[in-house]
Amino acid sequence: MEKESKRSFYLTTFLIGLGFFTMGMMDPLYDSFVPIFLQKYISSKGIIGSIMTLDNIFAIFLIPIVSAISDRTRTSIGRRMPYILVTLPMSAIFFALIPFGYLKSLAALIIVLFLLNIFKQSARGPVVALMPDTVPADFRSEANGVINTMGGIATIIGSLFLAKLMDLSINLPIIGNSKDKLPFIIAAVLVVFATIILFLTVKEKQRGESEKKVSIGKSLKLIFSAEDKSALLILFSLLFWFLGYQGVLPFVTMYAMQFIGVTKGTAGISPGMVGLAYAIFAVPSGIVAHKIGRKKTISISLIGIFIIILLIFFSKPFADSINLSQTIHLYIFWGLLFLFGIFWVSVITNSFPMLWQMATYDDMGIYTGLYYTFSQTAAILAPPIAGFLMDWLGFRVVFIYTAICMMIAFLLMQFVKKGEPKHAD
Repeated sequence: MEKESKRSFYLTTFLIGLGFFTMGMMDPLYDSFVPIFLQKYISSKGIIGSIMTLDNIFAIFLIPIVSAISDRTRTSIGRRMPYILVTLPMSAIFFALIPFGYLKSLAALIIVLFLLNIFKQSARGPVVALMPDTVPADFRSEANGVINTMGGIATIIGSLFLAKLMDLSINLPIIGNSKDKLPFIIAAVLVVFATIILFLTVKEKQRGESEKKVSIGKSLKLIFSAEDKSALLILFSLLFWFLGYQGVLPFVTMYAMQFIGVTKGTAGISPGMVGLAYAIFAVPSGIVAHKIGRKKTISISLIGIFIIILLIFFSKPFADSINLSQTIHLYIFWGLLFLFGIFWVSVITNSFPMLWQMATYDDMGIYTGLYYTFSQTAAILAPPIAGFLMDWLGFRVVFIYTAICMMIAFLLMQFVKKGEPKHAD
């Protein structure tokens, strides 16, 4: 009976994961190509970086607002589904319109991005809430793993397969020439298809559970007043590693085009190397941490990222000095990004459990909320900081910036004293 129940909830989780699949499909294409589209009209990397934070700014406000509204919604199809059925298809429509806005004018592109992010970030709260609404507490750890895997698979599809279609130039009915358009249209169709399956297969259950809401101010007060500062140190450490990661990622595709000289489609595969490593090594990184400890795993990974980022910084002058072919230079770049992804997933996989380990049952939500507050703050600040630094000191300075952020994160982690399983309350 228990096996049947577990199998049933795995199936339910897979179907719920279609919501996360849609996000994972859109995000890599958005992060890779929107900066390139903006570059047609805007020369300043700082301004481009600022525009790229639109999604994170909307996320901070819209996710909790729409989630709270859906908490109080009661319909025949559930609490979350009415919002999902509106926001995901609308997100798909505006996502498909991105390349058309790019070809029209800067104003058209900005309007499309603005509307896309309103609907996409409004969808996130209800989509995320579907899992704990539908899956019992005993199965949620496994469910989270299934959902993250589906998000990783979607990222691979978006960045490794769809991105390559950016270079395909054929004339199609209605859309005209397919160059720069096809990946966005295909992803949009898949989002609508996934939404339909989600609606037809997942039936929400009404639950009486309600999570205690605590303000950010009270949450910070709890962390700052704690005698042991390990939680605070982890939060500031993750602030810096996200500042580094979010600063460099939006410009990786642009770097491959400008410094290696490849096409949009080929360059768009670059961030997919990080996503591929993320999907493959998520589980092994947890196993490694179980053997050597979470803090040690994160610390080694931060040093690994620091070294890899510096290698990327020096790879361009090295390639020029020995007349390295474009193909080999590109493969070296992709290889370094793949290694970056291995270390990055080792950081992400183990940082959340370290924070949770310091929390009690009653304040688990506070620690979770602070994790997202610090990571979203970094996501808002990093692209414009990195962009303006590139305007001032040149494109490749973004790698020095990221390396410094990772080193600061590493140094802060050395003062963390808790977070291993033996520290459970």
